Parts: sequence; C-alpha cells; structure tokens
Amino acid sequence: MLEQVKTETARTNLAPIPMECDAPHLKVSGELPRELNGTLYRNGPNPQFDAPGAHWFVGDGMLHAFHLENGRASYRNRWVRTPKWLAEHDAGRALFGGFGRKLPGAPAGITDDGGVANTNIIFHAGKLLALEEGHLPTEIEPGTLERTGYCDYNGAIKGPFTAHPKIDPATGEMVFFGYNAKGPLTPALSFGSVNAAGVVTRFDRFEAPYASMVHDFIVTENHLLFPILPIAGSMERAMRGGPPYAWEPEKGAYVGVMKRNGPAKDLVWFRAENCYVFHVMNAWEEGSRIIADVMQFEEAPLFPHPDGSKTDPQKSRARYCRWTFDLSGNTDRFTQTYLDDITGEFPRIDDRRAGLSNSHGWYACANPDLPMFGALSGIVHVDGKGKRLGHYLLPAGDTISEPVFVERGPDAAEGDGWLLAAVWRARENRSDLAVFNAQDVEAGPVALVHLGHRVPDGFHGNWVSAE
Repeated sequence: MLEQVKTETARTNLAPIPMECDAPHLKVSGELPRELNGTLYRNGPNPQFDAPGAHWFVGDGMLHAFHLENGRASYRNRWVRTPKWLAEHDAGRALFGGFGRKLPGAPAGITDDGGVANTNIIFHAGKLLALEEGHLPTEIEPGTLERTGYCDYNGAIKGPFTAHPKIDPATGEMVFFGYNAKGPLTPALSFGSVNAAGVVTRFDRFEAPYASMVHDFIVTENHLLFPILPIAGSMERAMRGGPPYAWEPEKGAYVGVMKRNGPAKDLVWFRAENCYVFHVMNAWEEGSRIIADVMQFEEAPLFPHPDGSKTDPQKSRARYCRWTFDLSGNTDRFTQTYLDDITGEFPRIDDRRAGLSNSHGWYACANPDLPMFGALSGIVHVDGKGKRLGHYLLPAGDTISEPVFVERGPDAAEGDGWLLAAVWRARENRSDLAVFNAQDVEAGPVALVHLGHRVPDGFHGNWVSAE
C-alpha cells in the first residue's frame, strides 16, 4: 500500500507541502462574482513528517482558507495543531504510523488519541469544526485557523464523530454518527443530533453486523441509513502486523434503516451486492421508498485484501449509482442501478435540498487512464434523474478537488449559483481556485484565483458566508 501511494504521489498532487503562509492579495483572472462574500475552507492530509508505512488517510490535517470579498481574494493555510502534531513538531520527527501505531523510539505516554482532524470542515451553531471520523470534532477559530480545542458539546457526546454529518436545511439540526464506538475496530456505531442552537438532543448506539470503515451515511426527512460495507476492521489482524482495515467481500454488504426519531432497536438491515461507497450525493423519500444517490465502487480502492494483495484497479473506480429501498416490500434486498459510466467522486448538491429530492448535482470526474485518486480532472453536472447536464474537463495532467456549491443568494432557485474548486496546474506545479457557473460548467471557469504554490489534493470543504 505504501509503495502504491508513493508511486501515485510521484506523478500527482498528493504529496504534502512544507509550509504555512498568508497571501492577502491574490491575482484574479476573469471577474469574481460580487455575491461571493465569505470563505471557502478546505481540509486534507498534509503530514508534517514522513511516517514509514503510514496510509495517506492518516496524514496531519491542513486547512486552506480562500476568502472572497467584493471581487477580491486572499488565502491562508495552517496545520491543525492537534496533540499529535505538537508532539511530533517538538520531536522533529514522526512518532506515529497511523491507526494508533507508535513508531520505534516514540516516548512513553504519548498517544495520538486526539486524531489528525484532516477530512472535512463545517460550520454549525456558531462553531467551525475540523472533522475526521476517528475522533471528536476539533474547533477552529475562523479567521486565524488556530485550533481552540475539542468539541464534545459539554460532555454530551464521546468517541468517534463522522466527517460527514448532515445538516437539515429546514430545522438546522445536525445529524451525526461514529463507528468504532466501543473502541478501535469494534462493530458498534453511535449516532445522534445537535440542534440549531448547538445542544445535543440525542446520543445512542447500536451493533453492526461487523466492524466496518463507515465513512458516510444517509439522512432523509424521516429516516437514517447506515452502510456497513466490506472494508472490514480486525484487531487480531492488526496485532499480527496485518492491515487494520482490508477488503473482505465475504462479509457482505448491509445497510441499516431506521426512523430518524425512532429507537435503535427497530433498525432493519437490508442486503445488496458487494460494493463500497465513500460518499453519498443525496437521498430522499418517495412514498414507501427511499432513494439514495451514491458514488459506488465494485471493490474498494486504497485498501488491500487481508493478505496485503491489491484489489482490482478496474473495479476500484466509483460511478454514480442509485440505491432504492422499498420499505413496504417483502424483501431485505435493495437495488443498485448505475446512472453513468464515467468515473468520479466527491458528489455535492445545493445543500438547501439535503434530505429532499434534488434537481441538480455535481461531482468530480476522473481520467480513466490514471489511478482513481490523484486523477480527478473535471466536473459532471447531473439532474435529479441521473441525466448528465454538463461535463467539463481540465487540460491534460491537471486535477480538481471536490466542487462546492454556493447559492447566488438565500432566495435563489435550486442550483442558481457557483461551484468552487481547487485546481492543480501540473505544468506549473501550483494551484488555482476555480469559480464556475454551476448551471453551465461546460463554459469553464468564470474566474480563477491564482496561488503561487499548490494545494495538495485533499478531501472536503465548505463555504461559510460572511453573513
């Protein structure tokens, strides 16, 4: 796995950058829409030190903030100064190899229990939170990007907290979950909700069929769905020196469905063909059916079989896929229907339609001749039925991040606004922030904000309005 990542890093934008910086006045090509007043925050792995054997997923979090105001742009980046980052900074070297594994010579008593806060960054109930699914949220000061501490809502939650909570557009409630809820590589999941005022209103647990890496989940107006898919965890295997998580299709693919306000004991398990899903685009209800649009892999990328052998690269590509659950049927199976053949990841919608039917969606698409990650090189625009409405490709070699939608204003129609995405320019080895008209991606960016350095391909980001 390490050699695979190193090989991909050599020809992509996965390698970390070694510095923090501030750029108060950035050059802009084209014209930034005047309605864009706020900050795009992005998060991703950027290891401070090279750790032998460490998975890409466990690199220290680095935040990138693009501030746009009245047609002008500025930038700031900072590492998230977790206890792990501070300990390694003081030591001048890597002390951990990921998943809690200490490297030889690491001082006794030092742990990385606080995590690396490297996957997502969201704003809810007045708090800016850096997230990664193994630990509590990390609170960030919005202007300086300084870490202010962990957020457990006055002790109301504990344990892992997903990097993909869902915020209800009608109520402002944030729904969340966490896997490994009873300790590393255990099958228990926790879940709960935080209201718009930042008060935890529910926190509960249940047991899944097996220990699985559960990166995302599904929320509709009245239901919660938890995918348990076969990137499976094994403490016994990890103790033997094997991969803590591995592709084990024989364990099967499950999705647990429960009422959003119902008890965990009423959760019902559905089954389907083996697959893996990192990211959900959206989901909604149609009568007694639940429809969920996801980016589905036939086999998981980035994680090996239990013996260390790689999964099939031809099957380790995500495609836009629709899951359908019939809650009134006499079956425990759900259907999986691919809606497009193009490889892609990082799906987004107009978040004002989260949990409701949507008419617009976007995702980053990939060059089919390159590895899945590190080769996202365009944007696909789709309607609510899976039809492709637009398709934009970057110049050969360039890559793009997750496209984040920003509405034109609070009363704008669904999809009326812009997409913001970081673009790596391979020939110049630096990055731009690209701004697209969300309903005309084929026309290309309406504006480019130019950086003098690169933003490594990371994971997720979100827009926070100045209001």
